[in-house]
Amino acid sequence: MKETYTEAPQPIEVYDKCDVLVVGSGAAGHSAAIAAARAGCNNIVLMERYGYSGGDVTGGYVIMVPNLSWYDKSFVRGLQEEWFTRLAPIPGAVRGPALKDIGSQDPVLIDAWQSIHDCVSRGGFEGAKPSCLVRAVYYEPNQLKIEMDKMLLEHRDSIRVMYHSWGARPIMDGSTIKGVAFESKEGRKAVMAKVVIDATGDGDIFRQTGAPYSSLADGECRSSTTALVWRVAGIDWDQFEAWKRRRPQALAALRERLSKIAGFRCMPLPTNQNDMCWINNWHPNLDCSTVADQTRTEIETRDTMREVLAYLKEAVPVAFRHAYLYDIAPQLGYRCSYRLKGEYVMSANDFAFAKRHDDVIAWHSTICQINDCGPVEIPYRAILPQKVEGLLCPGRHLSADNVAIDWLNLIPQCVGTGQSAGVAAAVAVLDSTTTHGVDVGKVQDILVEQNVPLPRNKKFEEKDPSYRELIEDKQCGLYTNAAKAAAEQCLDAKSFRQDHNYASEEDDGQLV
Repeated sequence: MKETYTEAPQPIEVYDKCDVLVVGSGAAGHSAAIAAARAGCNNIVLMERYGYSGGDVTGGYVIMVPNLSWYDKSFVRGLQEEWFTRLAPIPGAVRGPALKDIGSQDPVLIDAWQSIHDCVSRGGFEGAKPSCLVRAVYYEPNQLKIEMDKMLLEHRDSIRVMYHSWGARPIMDGSTIKGVAFESKEGRKAVMAKVVIDATGDGDIFRQTGAPYSSLADGECRSSTTALVWRVAGIDWDQFEAWKRRRPQALAALRERLSKIAGFRCMPLPTNQNDMCWINNWHPNLDCSTVADQTRTEIETRDTMREVLAYLKEAVPVAFRHAYLYDIAPQLGYRCSYRLKGEYVMSANDFAFAKRHDDVIAWHSTICQINDCGPVEIPYRAILPQKVEGLLCPGRHLSADNVAIDWLNLIPQCVGTGQSAGVAAAVAVLDSTTTHGVDVGKVQDILVEQNVPLPRNKKFEEKDPSYRELIEDKQCGLYTNAAKAAAEQCLDAKSFRQDHNYASEEDDGQLV
């Protein structure tokens, strides 16, 4: 039995009241607040424990988003693409193939972009599409941090931002959430709301409501690793790429040696500029929701940074001779801990069979080789908790099993589900209905108006039928050997990775 202490009952001051409360201003929460305001809701509170928005993208230095396109179509648009159109005028803020070039099989362009990870489509298995340029974008996190604030300021009449406020627990009335108690320098207070969006990434709110949820992802998955990213400047990435192409055996030895020095897998990855890289890392079998594992990740990573950098300078002097530690991410790199068990749980079948959902709210190309990285439909039910009313749960803790979560908890899917949650919350408030009773058709129409592609939507089809034509022409779904294998046998995460070399150590940046 653990020793306990009982707090004396005390009243909590109601700090604010709103229609929509978003807890967490990471990629999902920030998108939810912006989307809700643009959908017509003018009484929104955005609560964030840090002093900035963006979460992993701005604080954890996950400074690229992969696979936003499939063939020549950009499937992940909306607020995700808006980030880059807003950053584009800023010199050096973004780097990646232009929208007009996606799908190009020009061998000269492919060779030029091959050195920038994920800017060229994945292959290596039978049935894969030909190599082509992919909309994958690298960005400067501090510039994005500034831009995300600017987006909030544009909606200052609708969104009240509460930085340095940690959402601590839900305020429940039976099975309906009525608000959230939070902690700050002002002490414990409460914000009451008609709809609450849990965008904490770890289910900090929904885990305390009575909604079903799952714990850590499969131990073989990328999602069961933690990270603390750091950046190195004074390098020449082009020279490093040339070195890697000339010396594949030396590259394999470098990977192995860096892992031994650090005590966990780590590897340099490109950034938005040639003279800087980021060192991504994967601490296996750690839980980013526990104090002990969070602390261990931070200390062990920093403890080995000097040694890792010194070895890079010695082993690859042509690229790292003048390298130096530029900065360390201000927050831990989170991948997965708790996951919602929503009204629908996504699985590998959604990818292998291209399952259709009437309540689709995001239609995303993802990193998943069993469907050749093609688009998958994410339903509204995957962010809708069971047994609890008034709550939506977008982001990396959305409802998915321990295999599918690896393909669904990246930044684009956080933005996409966050944007849809914001629109759904706004519609629920404006129509005076519940989160379970919301008019999903209306939500879909508004999302299309917000530049989100959606299948079988009349407004989208009238505007651009070429997306449907591409899906039909390329037979998205059960057509790769990997997909057929998944359909013919029970999909086991470990055996699938072994059979198809998915997320192996030989592909250090396959999923960040």
